[in-house]
Amino acid sequence: MVNLPSLLCVDRNVEMIKIRNYKLINKVKVLGIVLPLLLITLSMKVWADTQYLTTEQFLTEHLTSEIPKPSTLWLVKDLVKPAKKILGHAPYQLRQRYWQQGNKTAWILEEIGKVEFITAGFVVEDGKIAQVRVLTYRESRGGEVRYSAFLKQYFGAVLKENNFLSQHIDGISGATLSVRSMTRMARLALYYDALSKQKE
Repeated sequence: MVNLPSLLCVDRNVEMIKIRNYKLINKVKVLGIVLPLLLITLSMKVWADTQYLTTEQFLTEHLTSEIPKPSTLWLVKDLVKPAKKILGHAPYQLRQRYWQQGNKTAWILEEIGKVEFITAGFVVEDGKIAQVRVLTYRESRGGEVRYSAFLKQYFGAVLKENNFLSQHIDGISGATLSVRSMTRMARLALYYDALSKQKE
């Protein structure tokens, strides 16, 4: 004779196993979707965060003799306001390092493109931009701003009275925000160069 409570217990155990299996299958499905997305995101980040030059390499390339010791420009209250107007926000640091050699100054600046920082080096000579290089680019798009065909537009630019550049900078399709960041940093380098000359 079949024991009815035993059958019910077996049925319930079978149902519990089915439910557990169903939950396990769903977890595996979710993991199968999430894991590839996570790997793609991480690989994009690794690909995007590219260093083209170190600070030392940039300085060695663009200063003619031995790299001088860095100087410091302190942005006291009155000097912050124009910098804030150039950037559209307060400067990230109120103590800016720079290197001076004769009538040249070299500046390593950072500004956000779309969501990540762009690190760029600027050499200012006699109040004009003499050299620009992208040192590190961290965005996933818009890396064309590092090419010399784009960067040479800044050469010879000076800062006008309203703290804008003296020449127009053509944009790059798909890199609008990165171009704007580079232009803000160029303006800032010229502004900082003028301040550094006032210290002398």
